[in-house]
Amino acid sequence: MKVRKKEQKFNSETLLATVDVGKIKNYGYARCHDGSELTVFDFFNTGKGFGYFLNKVEKFRIKKGLRKILFGLESTGTYGDALIYYLHKRGMEIVQVNPMHTKRVKEIQGNSQNKTDKKDPKVIADIISLNNYLTVIIPEGTSAELRRLSHFREHKIEDINRIYNRIESQIFLIFPEFLHVMKTLKTKTSFYLLKHYPTPQAIQSLGLDELTEVIERVSRKRLGRERAEELYNATLLSGGIDDAVEIIVEGLRMSLDEIELYEGHLSQIEQKMENRLQQVPYSEFIMSIRGIGSISTAVIIGEVGDLRKYKSKQELLKLAGLNLFEISSGKHKGEKHITKRGRSLLRKILFYAALNASKKNGILHETYQGHLDKGMEKIKALTAISRKLLGIIFALVRDSMKYIEDYKELAKAA
Repeated sequence: MKVRKKEQKFNSETLLATVDVGKIKNYGYARCHDGSELTVFDFFNTGKGFGYFLNKVEKFRIKKGLRKILFGLESTGTYGDALIYYLHKRGMEIVQVNPMHTKRVKEIQGNSQNKTDKKDPKVIADIISLNNYLTVIIPEGTSAELRRLSHFREHKIEDINRIYNRIESQIFLIFPEFLHVMKTLKTKTSFYLLKHYPTPQAIQSLGLDELTEVIERVSRKRLGRERAEELYNATLLSGGIDDAVEIIVEGLRMSLDEIELYEGHLSQIEQKMENRLQQVPYSEFIMSIRGIGSISTAVIIGEVGDLRKYKSKQELLKLAGLNLFEISSGKHKGEKHITKRGRSLLRKILFYAALNASKKNGILHETYQGHLDKGMEKIKALTAISRKLLGIIFALVRDSMKYIEDYKELAKAA
């Protein structure tokens, strides 16, 4: 939701109104360019509270004879979204500040790291007064739908992973050797065996030949008798407990049912994402990059908003928290790191895309290998690929063109 720098927006004609956002209650504040101010006040994080806040600062603006209001707040999570949309719908200009900057300025001013809500809106105003801010770009229409669907998808994936962790602890009680043999729970074969033959006794009663047939059928011949023998032999020496096994199995089957339900939900969410993506005309340019599919594209657009509104790659890097900084002192030149002060889901999806692009046949394998040859750590090399991919995405959308893999070679041939 952030982007664009560096126009001096707070001037003699503007009232600066800032908010420290909380889950239940917010703290508002307003300041004129001449230093006169509206004392910090609280208001509820509700529609009625938003109206109270807007009315109070508007009256102060009129009293001071100022032309407009600039609203500022910290780059917060979900709790600030409703207020941002409320102000945006009423045509208000909104900027955001980096929470890292707020924390540092508070420490300088108060010599304390303690959070004091009444202090925060003033600190936010101080930062904006120094012309350190990022303009809000709010996803609207299809982009807004893709953002909500992306977050819904991420929450569902987290739910599924939590259930798998629970299943792992359940199966460890009654058959701890299962994972040693099957390696992971997240395969159709493991899932089928746990659902129908969750205990060593159930597998033994099935018999080796029939177990082999089941494993071959469910895995579509990817696994065979060797794996069946390994699993069957593990049941003969299993160290699982004997008490309350039926209760544990009942809980295990409930957990497996939850997995099937949530994976069904996940499939529905992803289908909706693909349907919405068809309404974004420039999505085809992003998907032309080999290794970036429709779901990744949908997440990127949902996190960024309308890519056509950005003026530079650097704006996107800041939004993703992939912009670089270094801490240097005197003759010491520090290493460069990414700030990680942006949209974490955007960084995550770009990192997965970087993994694909860096593989042996990936589009940026040579670039990745070049980083490694220079002594760069793998994780930093992948981060560099993430940055490059975001730059490529920006350029493709800006120029309305699809990705050409052998562009340099084609240019030489031309």
